[in-house]
Amino acid sequence: MGTYGYLLDIALILISTKVLGITTKKFQLPQVVGALVAGIVLGPAVLNILKETNFLVQLSEIGVIILMFSAGLEADLQELKKTGKASFIIALFGVIVPLLGGLLVGSIFNKESIIANDATASIFLQNIFMGIILTATSVSITVEALKEMKKLNTAAGNAILGAAIIDDILGIVALTVITSLTDSNVSIVVVLLKIVAFFVCSLIAGFIFFKLMKFLNNRYKRDMRRFVILAFTFCLLMAYCAEEFFGVADITGAFIAGLIISNTERTKYIADRFEVVSYAFLSPIFFASIGLKIVLPKMTVGIILFAVVLTIIAVITKIVGCGLGSKVCGYSNAEAMQIGIGMVSRGEVALIVASKGQALGLMSTAILGPIIIVVVITTVISPILLKLAFKKA
Repeated sequence: MGTYGYLLDIALILISTKVLGITTKKFQLPQVVGALVAGIVLGPAVLNILKETNFLVQLSEIGVIILMFSAGLEADLQELKKTGKASFIIALFGVIVPLLGGLLVGSIFNKESIIANDATASIFLQNIFMGIILTATSVSITVEALKEMKKLNTAAGNAILGAAIIDDILGIVALTVITSLTDSNVSIVVVLLKIVAFFVCSLIAGFIFFKLMKFLNNRYKRDMRRFVILAFTFCLLMAYCAEEFFGVADITGAFIAGLIISNTERTKYIADRFEVVSYAFLSPIFFASIGLKIVLPKMTVGIILFAVVLTIIAVITKIVGCGLGSKVCGYSNAEAMQIGIGMVSRGEVALIVASKGQALGLMSTAILGPIIIVVVITTVISPILLKLAFKKA
């Protein structure tokens, strides 16, 4: 019977995310908040009914890939082209300001008298790494909230999408730079070349796939189901190649695959089919899996104070940084606030970065607790604040 335990896990996740999703919707909150809370409640942090397994991790990975692929399908490519320069500036401010904020908080709190330190890197590098953790953005949380509110194709929605993708790239570069200071085997030049190569190869792959879709569309006008299989295959291949060969996040590859297909004649049909699969099965598992990662360690008074300050800085620096970048690019005050809030969520991205830093001796074990608190709070409040920001506008 133990072999089939994953069936019960999936059933519990689906029913709990739906029930809590409907509950949060009754309180005028995005349903994604309910899904996140469901994972936290069922996971080790509260009831400890479910634990993270390899099966759920892999299933949730497919979930976020489909989510970002669907976002690419629904995105307005022309609008994204217009916001390309603005997205870069917003992402740049959204990385620099949190980086400085994390460095400042680390300089104040990262002392033996406050936090037990078992990291091997210098204090200065540890503090910089703390800032790098705060630069992370979990675009998947925001995408789901925007889709739910039907604001994905607004000026602010497109700016958030573009900026979040660029934010991931800048985050990879920043992480590589500090990693190279502790590991001589890591080369920043190689990483940058791989990123450039990824986008060049994406353009080539996009051109070939676009021509293929056009040819098949002219030949098979009635049977459209094959286009869904072809699109899904292309999405998975782009996600795989991005991560495996270029060191770029798989969700970036999936998003670009969606953008490429968004210019074809079968976009709406494909998007509708993926929407059903994502809504009914994969998205709930992905969002619940974030909650399952949360394991709250024991906290001292100093650690609690550090966690509170770090959380406040994490929220403020993203809103201020991305909001400032938005104002530089000519967005209105309301749009600047929406964009800033849309970049607040750290989600699973911050946890991944933190675990890598801990393995390299860039972060002490005691700091993991505050990082988890930052992840939980920013992940839950981001869609709530985002809805308020759009409602007010």
